[in-house]
Amino acid sequence: MSAPATGRAPAARPRPDTPPTAEPRARFRHLLAAEWIALWSLRSTHWVLWAGAALVSGINVNSALSNARWLADMPEPPPGLEQGARPEFLFDPLTSAFTTPAWQILMVIAGSLGAMAVFGEYTTGQIRTTFAAVPDRRAVVAAKASVLAAVTLALGTVVTAVSFGVTQWILRDHDGLSVTSPGALRAVAASALLAPLCALVGLALGAVIRHAAGSVAAVVGVLVLLPTLFLGETYRWVKEIGNAMPFNAWNALVENPARDHAPQKYPVSLTEAWTVFGVWALVAVAVAVVMTDRRDV
Repeated sequence: MSAPATGRAPAARPRPDTPPTAEPRARFRHLLAAEWIALWSLRSTHWVLWAGAALVSGINVNSALSNARWLADMPEPPPGLEQGARPEFLFDPLTSAFTTPAWQILMVIAGSLGAMAVFGEYTTGQIRTTFAAVPDRRAVVAAKASVLAAVTLALGTVVTAVSFGVTQWILRDHDGLSVTSPGALRAVAASALLAPLCALVGLALGAVIRHAAGSVAAVVGVLVLLPTLFLGETYRWVKEIGNAMPFNAWNALVENPARDHAPQKYPVSLTEAWTVFGVWALVAVAVAVVMTDRRDV
């Protein structure tokens, strides 16, 4: 007995040799776009960048204002200054643009931002979704590092330009410098690059620790506190370790070559200081890649 006709053709069965449809593979530019959105979707990113830029620039500008006011109110050359010598030589105008407390704060801000880019996803569990969508963990870390470096380079450039430009304008009547003055351009470049360097170090520390408080504490310890332990000149190995720290290398790069400085034992050369910048950045990215690739989520 034949089946009654229904007026509908039977559905075509899929051929067993038909391959399943593959999902399109995420390209690196897609990862960059995703990391850019993820970074700026955090409200804290805006606050940290804007408040940090204002704070660092404000400290440097206040330093220049204090020096200019001190020089303007000075009735006569202070004791110890040769007759006819200008009191401006008692301070370095380049130091007013790059004061130590201000740039230490910038280091902590950039490093914390780098750590936050990692521990934020681990804390919320979003990292599982990220790796499920993009199994290539190395590419994810490379995208994070690229976006962080670009954002913090912009931060460092803006803060450096404002700090140097405004402070030297304030000190224009007291030996203020231009960007073409000896050592000025080098100091500007080193200060702008210090921010992305610290962000990459923070990225590595966040990948290792994966905890908010611990990562930020490690950023402060490694970038700010640790260099102070290796300032002594009694033993060469102690001084050489200090020379290999980013903060001490930055100090050497922003030093004004037109001013006399106290002689130091085992000083860091400019080539060594730039090498420290490059090596720390490369090692930081390598650590972040290895720790993210080899550890479970």
